[in-house]
Amino acid sequence: IIESGLDIPAANTLIVHRADMFGLAQLYQLRGRVGRSKQRGYAYLTLPERGTIPESAEKRLAVMQALDTLGAGFQLASHDLDIRGAGNLLGDEQSGHIREVGIELYQQMLEEAVAAARADGTGADSDGEWSPQINISAPVLIPEGYVAELALRLSLYRRIAALEDGSRTEAFAAELIDRFGPIPPEVSNLLAVVGIKRMCRRAGVERVDAGPRGVVIGFRGDAFANPAGLVVWISGQGGSAKLRPDHRLVVSRGWRGIDERLSGLRRMIRDLARIAADGAG
Repeated sequence: IIESGLDIPAANTLIVHRADMFGLAQLYQLRGRVGRSKQRGYAYLTLPERGTIPESAEKRLAVMQALDTLGAGFQLASHDLDIRGAGNLLGDEQSGHIREVGIELYQQMLEEAVAAARADGTGADSDGEWSPQINISAPVLIPEGYVAELALRLSLYRRIAALEDGSRTEAFAAELIDRFGPIPPEVSNLLAVVGIKRMCRRAGVERVDAGPRGVVIGFRGDAFANPAGLVVWISGQGGSAKLRPDHRLVVSRGWRGIDERLSGLRRMIRDLARIAADGAG
């Protein structure tokens, strides 16, 4: 009842027992029940005297302590999203997929999925707007431990998405090292995926799903710019590559670790981009 909006203007003190067991939005609503008149309000959030509390609870309480100004609801929602993650809005999974790929990349994936769902099959999305989907079965994000401030991480995601070539990517990586220290594996994965995406657009590759044992590649419109060159390339793979009836290219590999997977995938997409360019020429 209190959380739902009980309004007692004369109440100026609130004590929340075991605040670590409440959600961030709940704590924010509870705190708003006091200080609703001219009298200054106080909200005391108690913790267990002994023992430790979960890391997520520490983050929630730290956010509550930091957000003490009017109109902080949106900032709180952003922090809550960053702490808990978000579910798959277009499917039945309710886990934090957003934490694996990052907020900016997840939003882009969501926009693409919505656009695909709304499309009427007439090619409503223009050639300049489509974006390849890359899944490398590994975390692709900027960890909170590397860049703590949410707004700054979002800004970095936007800048990464706008990188246009390898030289700018290298300059951006150097800037990250200078500002935040050595680049963690998750960020290295993210920068690598952005570079692979650029090559996928040149190759006409719409989707890539790469794992330890190989990769499945889907072409935009189920067509490749240079079919004859693709057949020659497949023939040169020693039986490890084949084109399925659904027009998906399947290549078997024994990649050991994510670095080898990214390196092999980069070479593969670069070959396909070159073959596609030869066909276009």
